[in-house]
Order: sequence, then structure tokens, then C-alpha cells
Amino acid sequence: MLTESRRRAYLSAMQVVHWLPRAELPFAAPSRPELLLPLTPLEEPALDVRPSAPAPSEAPQARSGERPKIEIPRPSVASKPAAKPVEAEEETPKAVRPAPVPPPRFALQLLRAGRCLLLVELATGQPFQSRDPSYLLLKDMLRAAGLPDAPQIIGEPVRWPLLVRGNMDQGPDAARDFVQGFIQARLEEAPSTCLWLLGLPAVRFAGGADEQAYYQALKLDGLGDAWALPGLELLMDEPQRKADVWKAMRQLMARWKTVE
Repeated sequence: MLTESRRRAYLSAMQVVHWLPRAELPFAAPSRPELLLPLTPLEEPALDVRPSAPAPSEAPQARSGERPKIEIPRPSVASKPAAKPVEAEEETPKAVRPAPVPPPRFALQLLRAGRCLLLVELATGQPFQSRDPSYLLLKDMLRAAGLPDAPQIIGEPVRWPLLVRGNMDQGPDAARDFVQGFIQARLEEAPSTCLWLLGLPAVRFAGGADEQAYYQALKLDGLGDAWALPGLELLMDEPQRKADVWKAMRQLMARWKTVE
């Protein structure tokens, strides 16, 4: 058995301060009666959870050593402007840039036959050859009109667009100005009684008209009298158009036919 001194040494080593034996221990010191009394629970004071408002006359004072708090007024939810719904927002119309107009593509050859100038569409883009069917048809038309059937070629073909790359304007208006300026320069060298326009590109960019003007006489500023005709390739593909060409030719033939 443990003596009282050794028992207390074990309990101290185990950091046991207060202990009660379940049975009477031999050689133990008598127990203190106050330790055997039941423990009474501590009563916690009731807390008042209601907020206490300071008296109107009393202003809250900051405690010594504490920094006074500055209240920053913040807008309430009711004072904020209501956000517009996405559907109601009006989109600012953006300036729509017009789509660039692609440059027209054509090749025209200027010829002279007697007192007439002929601006002829080159359907293949290549100059006339002596045995080309389209050139042979042109010779037949000149003979029927009473003009020399061996027209003189004036300069190189007018090909559009002029440049493959670059910032130069090569739209329809620029093409029209170029073709008309080219013909006016040739007219200053030798006047013409009538300007034949054969093919839609010639009618459009020299006469400022379209296929509705075929077989008609035109009066052009700076170019004088002109005659609009279908292209040589179209006349070969649609031979019935030759009758309309012959009908209009008989009415205009007096303008260029003279007695040599």
C-alpha cells in the first residue's frame, strides 16, 4: 500500500489537484468535509438584448484613447436610380460604310474608218486579227455603211482596270472619265462625223447609257453624235439583231456617207 506522502507525489506528478477516493484509504489523512459538499451551479445574469438608444440630449462621446468614428453617408437602395433593362436601351445607330464597288473590267479598241470613229469591245481582251470572225463581221458592216472596210487602229486597246494594285480610284465613274477623255483627245487630232459604240462597255463608259440605247443615235457632250450598237460577239450569237442594225444604219448613213 501507498503511504499518504507517496500517493500525493504520484498525484502531483499526474497534475491532479483535487481527488476523492471511492473507498476509504488506509493510512490516508482525513478528508476535508467541505470538499464532499455538492457543487451549486453558477447563475448567469440575464442579458437585455434590446438596443438602448441614447438620450436625445446626450451626444455619444468617444472614449479616451480611441479614434472618433466618422459616419459616411451612403445612398440607400431606394435613392439609387433604377437600371434600365437591356431590352429598353436604345442602341446608337452606327454609320454604315458603303461596300466598295469593284472596278469594271473591259477592253476597248478605237478605230477610224473614213469620217467615223469606232469604239469596239474586245470580247476576248486581245487585239483584232485579220481572220477573226468578229473582225470580218465588222468589215462587212463598214462596207454596208459605205465606209472603208480596212479601219485604222488608233493606239493600244483601252484596258480597265489600269492598275492591279494601288489606291487609285478605278470605279465606274473613273472608268467613264478616262474613256471619254481618251476619245476627246483623239477627236482633237481629227474630228469625227459619228462615233460608233459597239458593245455594252463602249455604250456605258463612253455614252453613259445601257443596252436600252442599242440602235439609237446619241448626242454626247464633248463627243458629238454617236450610235449605240450591240457587240460583235452578240451579233454573231444572235443574228436576228442584224436586221435592227441595218434598219438604223439606213437612217443614219447620210451623216457620214459622202461622194469621193
